[in-house]
Amino acid sequence: MARLAYTSILVALVATCAAAQAQQQGGGSAAQIMSSIPSDSVTITHWYKQNVYDPNDSKIGEIMDVLVDREGKATALIVGVGGFLGMGEKDVAVPFNAVQVTNKNNNKWYLVMNASKDALKNAKGCKYDRNAMTWVPEEQPATTGTQKPSNR
Repeated sequence: MARLAYTSILVALVATCAAAQAQQQGGGSAAQIMSSIPSDSVTITHWYKQNVYDPNDSKIGEIMDVLVDREGKATALIVGVGGFLGMGEKDVAVPFNAVQVTNKNNNKWYLVMNASKDALKNAKGCKYDRNAMTWVPEEQPATTGTQKPSNR
């Protein structure tokens, strides 16, 4: 699953770079280069593959993916719940702002969500469609990556 997430991030970065290069070659304006990092920025590693806890400090899952919109704003998190050593785990989408970042024990990042493990286990699940490169509802069939020939 980690390889899939890293591949997805890499593909998104390559596509963004290719689009920016194509725009630049096509006479568009050059990309802005930042001379400093915005002070309120944090890295994706603060969420990705991190444990999520309920308000009582019980682990309820792990962040499996971070979803962003076309403008790059984080919109949702995929939380893996249940299972043992990856078997029987269920993935659930939650709004990005449902998970709060808290400092715990020597300023260590700690993710808290106002939900129980059972609530997430009972929620509608999702799965990653490798061909469409997106998350879809569990009951939706995966795409095959091939199109049927037209009857023309």
